[in-house]
Amino acid sequence: MSTVKIVHFSDVLCIWAYGGEANLFRLVKEFGPGVSMDVHHCSVFPDTQTKMDRAWGQRGGYEGYGRHVREAAARFDDLTIHPDTWSRVRPRSSASPHLCVKAIELLEASDPAALAAAFSQRPSIKAAKELRRAFFADARDISNWKEQRTVCDRIGVDFDAVLEKIETGEAIARLAADYDLAQSSGVRGSPTYLMNDGRQKLYGNVSYGILAANVAELISDDGDVIASPCS
Repeated sequence: MSTVKIVHFSDVLCIWAYGGEANLFRLVKEFGPGVSMDVHHCSVFPDTQTKMDRAWGQRGGYEGYGRHVREAAARFDDLTIHPDTWSRVRPRSSASPHLCVKAIELLEASDPAALAAAFSQRPSIKAAKELRRAFFADARDISNWKEQRTVCDRIGVDFDAVLEKIETGEAIARLAADYDLAQSSGVRGSPTYLMNDGRQKLYGNVSYGILAANVAELISDDGDVIASPCS
């Protein structure tokens, strides 16, 4: 069987990425070696105060957006949202937790055990998952390094080593590369799935059935990847 490469983009403060996280793990589990997941971040919440002023200033600001997030979460099974998320706990930017994850990716690159781990057990994947849970379920300000340290301690990552990657500029360079890739790939929302060399693009609240159908379409009976025409 050939492997279908999926390039995935998300913002850790995005409710649809939090809700769709289960789809990401399910794809990897059910298709196994049939899919290769390449995970990146996009910048949907670079400056939350400005975003709320512009998009939600006439609709209740942070409190209004918090209500919207709780309503959106109701569409998913067993998705926990703390009542203080967004309404009282307001991370300044998703760039800070993204930077933490990028630093962890750099640490992975020099750790044979991390590189050999299953997708869901990679430290960077676990970190992104725990950061989302800390914000949405526990109402923790994950833009704060103290909260990031707590998450790293929970998953067994040395936060001092993370900070070193941030101090050297390596992590910000990796994050900038993610943001550039998202822009050049025409990423318009979070989460986004790119397949078939970018010919197929799915973003937002996409069901697992649609994602799985697209992956299955790209795997022919003889293992060849089918190229879809560009529109």
